[in-house]
Amino acid sequence: MTKQQKAEIIDFLTGEFKGSQAVVVCDYKGLSHKELESLRKDAKANNTKVQVAKNTLVTVAVKNAELGDIELNGTNIFLWSEDQISACKVADKFAMANKDKFSIKSGIIEGEISDVNRVMAFAKLPSREELLGMLAATWMAPVANFTIGLDALRRKKEEEAA
Repeated sequence: MTKQQKAEIIDFLTGEFKGSQAVVVCDYKGLSHKELESLRKDAKANNTKVQVAKNTLVTVAVKNAELGDIELNGTNIFLWSEDQISACKVADKFAMANKDKFSIKSGIIEGEISDVNRVMAFAKLPSREELLGMLAATWMAPVANFTIGLDALRRKKEEEAA
């Protein structure tokens, strides 16, 4: 790989990491190409990006993005997204399905180097859409209860009149 190619990769990753809220570092040793493609498809469906890159290039990109110093070793695949939860969920879901070949090592969440436990905690949180659904249900509960109460009162009045 030439210096020009390395510089392009570092620039690309720096820009991507600056715009992301979460970067998850995972070990993918032993995964087949087909399994990696399923990870990429799942990630794309969840607005998460996936990249395999040299550890030294990623370390430089993380420093350039002002996200701190991260120590990388071994075979790593990097997942990142614009929100904190998506990348964590994709990595956690894939890790559960491929326990012997894929594992979460660490991550960078909201600009802080994070351990596996914090990444897993973020993976357990509900997504934005789930939270919006919960909020809508909470807002609709008083209206629904009021409507049920009015209907019960109408029935009672009809029974008394009959």
